[in-house]
Amino acid sequence: MKFSLVAALVVVLAVAHGTEAVSLVKRDVQSEVDRLTKIINDMSASITTATQDMVNKVKALEVTNTAQTYMEDSKAKIQPLVDRVQAEAAKLQEQVKPYIANIEDKIKPLTDNITAQVGPMTDNFHSQVKPLTDMVEKLFQQIMDQTKALLPPQ
Repeated sequence: MKFSLVAALVVVLAVAHGTEAVSLVKRDVQSEVDRLTKIINDMSASITTATQDMVNKVKALEVTNTAQTYMEDSKAKIQPLVDRVQAEAAKLQEQVKPYIANIEDKIKPLTDNITAQVGPMTDNFHSQVKPLTDMVEKLFQQIMDQTKALLPPQ
């Protein structure tokens, strides 16, 4: 009977240990499933964000490429007009050169004459005004000296 009692006790302990082990394994499996689910959700969110960022960058690149193409097309359309305007401006400049040279030739004696007449007048004016400016400078210097003399010593 002792033997059967010990055997029964061993069986009960084995069953209890097995049940506890299964329960422990079930808890570990559940926590692993939860952890893996969280990792998969995080990866999914990360991939979604990265994909959205990539889509936004591709859209921005498409807009940039469209704008660049528009600018190049517009430049290609306008360039012939610019070339024609520059050619016409060069022709006009060549046509006007003789007129400008003629006007300069006619105005040069006038300006030389005015300079010759005004030069002595300005020299005369300067020589007449110089004594007056010297007197005014002396007057201001005297006023400054008298003002300084009135100030209390520091």
